[in-house]
Amino acid sequence: MITHQRTLVINATPNAVWAVLSRFMHIDEFAPLVSKVDALTTGEDNVGSKRRCHFTNGTSLVEEVISWNHNKSYTVRLSEMDAMPLEESTAKIAIFPKGAGQTQVVWSSSFRVKYGIFGWLLGQTMMKMMMGKILDGNLKGLADNIGTSKATVAQSA
Repeated sequence: MITHQRTLVINATPNAVWAVLSRFMHIDEFAPLVSKVDALTTGEDNVGSKRRCHFTNGTSLVEEVISWNHNKSYTVRLSEMDAMPLEESTAKIAIFPKGAGQTQVVWSSSFRVKYGIFGWLLGQTMMKMMMGKILDGNLKGLADNIGTSKATVAQSA
């Protein structure tokens, strides 16, 4: 699997950041490419919660929570991602207190691209670039939704 992540320090408490992130069925409130979300499960957001994210380009995919660490992180498994050349993919969002009312948010995406070695090359180049832009947009949207200015942005492979 190829993993790509972005990190953002937000000028807000971990509780304020988690209050937004933990509204699992409402990612469309801050993720700029998500136009609408269909809740595929009911009840409290936790392991097993599923949503269908519809994107501004007309495509969609399903995300299912596979781990939920209250006030700290969650991981989702992506499926029904016909528009993307991926065999499998997961995404994880984790938050860490930074002191003085700041929170570090780490958003990572792990994926395996179809098409063997050609897919691996595609993943290392175009897919990483595309995922980086998506993660950056989601983090910026998260900071904007919380209503604070972001402090620092870092990227890593």
